[in-house]
Amino acid sequence: MTESGSERCRSDGPRRSALGTRAPLIGLIGPIGAGKSTVAGWLADRGAAIVDADELTRQLMSPGAPVTESIIARFGGEYRRPDGSLDRAALGRLVFSDPALLTELESIVHPAVTHLERETIRSADGRRPAAIVLEAIKLVEAGHAPWCDEIWLVVCDPEAQLARLTGRGMDECDARQRIAAQAASLQSWRAAATRTIRTDGPLDVVKSRVDAAFGEALARARS
Repeated sequence: MTESGSERCRSDGPRRSALGTRAPLIGLIGPIGAGKSTVAGWLADRGAAIVDADELTRQLMSPGAPVTESIIARFGGEYRRPDGSLDRAALGRLVFSDPALLTELESIVHPAVTHLERETIRSADGRRPAAIVLEAIKLVEAGHAPWCDEIWLVVCDPEAQLARLTGRGMDECDARQRIAAQAASLQSWRAAATRTIRTDGPLDVVKSRVDAAFGEALARARS
């Protein structure tokens, strides 16, 4: 694989999603700022239905939602915004500085996200898309790798990752904290991935590689 390329990580034969979807299901994982959402957008342009676990989490953390109230009960009212929603930035600073607190937060959020992901995937499959893409940073840790026909790990150089996060307006200290907190997951992500895609380099070159990888995935699903 070139430094900015796409690599098929395993040569084992086609596998079928444990969810039994008609459309091939591609799991999209990788650290924050690596370019998962950009890759997902390109796949959507090719006819894939995108299931964004972070967006589902935001829905579950809406004002007054059971998950929101459970989080406030555990971590304190100071993490509630005036409109009743969670202050996710402040909560992130807290839990990404303490792995034990992060685990506690995930124990509240992940069961609800899992249920909503299943429902959303099945609903998407009913619309007969070319493929379904589950963009979920915690896909492997949550035990959802067997759901997927393929798992794509999206990565980039740490310098590019930091620049993207600060370019979105994230404080540099917060960005470095989140990057460091996710670094330990890379080993398990690489072990689970069936393909690694680097997003360094010109966008048109990266997009061409993603298009080619998607074509290969569709061909394997038909075989």
